[in-house]
Amino acid sequence: LPRDSTPATAFGQAVIGPPGSGKTTYCLGMSEFLRALGRRVAVVNLDPANEGLPYECAVDVGELVGLGDVMDALRLGPNGGLLYCMEYLEANLDWLRAKLDPLRGHYFLFDCPGQVELCTHHGALRSIFSQMAQWDLRLTAVHLVDSHYCTDPAKFISVLCTSLATMLHVELPHINLLSKMDLIEHYGKLGKSSCFGLARSRAAAGLE
Repeated sequence: LPRDSTPATAFGQAVIGPPGSGKTTYCLGMSEFLRALGRRVAVVNLDPANEGLPYECAVDVGELVGLGDVMDALRLGPNGGLLYCMEYLEANLDWLRAKLDPLRGHYFLFDCPGQVELCTHHGALRSIFSQMAQWDLRLTAVHLVDSHYCTDPAKFISVLCTSLATMLHVELPHINLLSKMDLIEHYGKLGKSSCFGLARSRAAAGLE
């Protein structure tokens, strides 16, 4: 399509994962990469607790609802306040659509909150994604997990279970990514018997 045309269908990534897994850094790097390829990119911050954003933010949910204000007004903790913020966004999706519609033709990166329950059993974020599909905005979930979990079998199995629960709950095409691979050796050398190595070899054996 010519650059001045606006396609009816938009595409993007919903970047999810636990706190500290690198979602904001991923959005920054991916946006820079896509712009270097000549793509038009719109990064949307859906995390009301995310301050000091390193990327150029096209839409910021903080303009609609702020976590600090919610915590003060309703006397909630950080987790309860964030759940309320997402429920508030879910109830005010007209605001979000008004922000996104002028950006049709851009590739979207949604920087999502890190609370695990939002992606495993709470309904607000899934409802928001479902509504975006009704707007013909087709998303893929990119689930980031800190690679250091590969160094411990119990943690790795826990992450696998969480990833599966997330895949089933958000109901989007889903890609699991290990982040911070450059830092993994800070937790010690990965031997041949490491959990990740076992999982990989068993997966390969199952394909034979």
